[in-house]
Amino acid sequence: MTAVSEKQAAGETEAAGAVQQGQYLTFTIGGETFAVSILRIKEIIEYTGITTVPMMPDCIRGVINLRGAVVPVLDLALRLGRAASPVTKRTCVIIVEVQDDEGCQDMGIVVDAVHAVVDMSEQDIEPPPAFGARIRSEFIAGMGKRDGGFVIVLDLAHVLAQEELGALAGGTAQARAAEHADTAQ
Repeated sequence: MTAVSEKQAAGETEAAGAVQQGQYLTFTIGGETFAVSILRIKEIIEYTGITTVPMMPDCIRGVINLRGAVVPVLDLALRLGRAASPVTKRTCVIIVEVQDDEGCQDMGIVVDAVHAVVDMSEQDIEPPPAFGARIRSEFIAGMGKRDGGFVIVLDLAHVLAQEELGALAGGTAQARAAEHADTAQ
């Protein structure tokens, strides 16, 4: 199996919600530690030069120019229903590959700080909790046991679902249009 087809097969397994043994990138948002499979990550870049795009939901920070390609950037804290974190020297953009009906697209996610790549076995990853998490349960692929605590393993297929982000953008545009109509009267 080629490296690309292995990556695609792993991505399809991940998209189905299964969490498997492997390497995960850990990072923090608002003091809480999260992880995503490294199979989805293309690169990690410094937070600089994001161009805002009008009429987008608050969780979409804008776009960046990544070697000539326009890449949308999402604020993961806002997407997970948290307050936006201030930009610091440790703030990074993780470039991930998102699969949708039209193929693969690169997307950036803003995080407070990137920590390490860690190995997690299947025994280290518990199923998502039925309740009690402060983020939507479909965003959680599992709970990784690390250093006596837990790391939330995110399901990027759900967090970055194009249909839902598109619906958020449509709702934002409608709300702003209605607000504009109210102020014009």
